[in-house]
Amino acid sequence: MTGAAEREVRARFDDETITVYQAYPVRIAGPALEAGTFVDPFKRGRMTWIKPSFLWMMYRCGWATKPDQERVLAIDITRDGFEEALSQSCLSHFDRTRFETAEEWRGAVRSSPVRVQWDPERDLNLNPLPHRAIQIGLSGPAVEQYVENWISGIRDVTPMAHEIHAAVTAGSLDTAASLLPKERVYPLPAALAQRIA
Repeated sequence: MTGAAEREVRARFDDETITVYQAYPVRIAGPALEAGTFVDPFKRGRMTWIKPSFLWMMYRCGWATKPDQERVLAIDITRDGFEEALSQSCLSHFDRTRFETAEEWRGAVRSSPVRVQWDPERDLNLNPLPHRAIQIGLSGPAVEQYVENWISGIRDVTPMAHEIHAAVTAGSLDTAASLLPKERVYPLPAALAQRIA
């Protein structure tokens, strides 16, 4: 991804939906796959983080090996829902270009149901790259919208994660790269791009 801008939303998407990733234990992933959305024992009262970057998800869950992150789910959500989430978001860190004071930023955090965080993107060996990947934290009404209205489908991509990891472990990086979801720059409206910095 040579030449990538420092902050871009890169994702797998089509005209209607965008794919985000989450990792859960079987007790949450199984019922979600069956229902096509998140159901009990998923807790709507907790913040839930969605990640459009597959490799950042692999970094976070250790290729689906970390405790309570053994199942990686690809969740297709509507682009309208994704953009609605970003329109309600606040950066998780103080940014002087967006807020005059830390107090003003803290007030925005308290009133926003969505957090945006930018973390170094990862390569196939899960090493940090110079550009960043977005994570989006949903809470309160945003979680309700996510579960009830935005999700259009859920797939278990754990086998794909294991297959790619096996290729990386074997030193077959070209093979591993060919198996990755095809992510490209998401065309954000200018107002949203400015909001998420």
